[in-house]
Amino acid sequence: MLTIRFLRQGKKHQPFFKIVVVEKHRSPTSGKFIEEIGFYNPITKERRINKERALYWIKMGADISDSVYNLLITEKIISGTKRAVHSKKKKKEEPQAEKEGVGETQESEVKEEKEEEVKEETKETKEEKETKEENKEEAEEEPKEEVKEEEKEESKETPKEEDKSEEETKQDEGEAKQETPDKSEEENKQS
Repeated sequence: MLTIRFLRQGKKHQPFFKIVVVEKHRSPTSGKFIEEIGFYNPITKERRINKERALYWIKMGADISDSVYNLLITEKIISGTKRAVHSKKKKKEEPQAEKEGVGETQESEVKEEKEEEVKEETKETKEEKETKEENKEEAEEEPKEEVKEEEKEESKETPKEEDKSEEETKQDEGEAKQETPDKSEEENKQS
């Protein structure tokens, strides 16, 4: 089986295409072709096609690639509508009910439900933020109250300890005074 297609030539970023008749199973880059019927330079938009040879190979049953087919239509060698060259993404098949229009109301209902859910979520997040802020404020107030209570307790305990320590120091001084005279008495006895 034969096909008419482009054979890329040229340098990197400087393409130049030969329009060739080639066996369909051959690789586009193999370089082996039956006949060259024209060329196309996409940079300069220059193109030349041998109309007689192109029509001959089409009559002989050669297939035409989509890009070459569109080029032949542009050059008015053949007539028809252009083919879609770029591949399109395949859409998932939708149920037939949606295609008939029944699904339109369902789609609008689904959209409305989603919008309501989003509104509810935003309300919930606002409420959660408010409760978190309140908890933070309460948590900040509680430690202050606890610190004040602890300071009061410490202030009550410290005078008692100070009083005790003063009494103890007085007693210790008194004992020291008592000990010193005893020592002096003992020294007097020894001398």
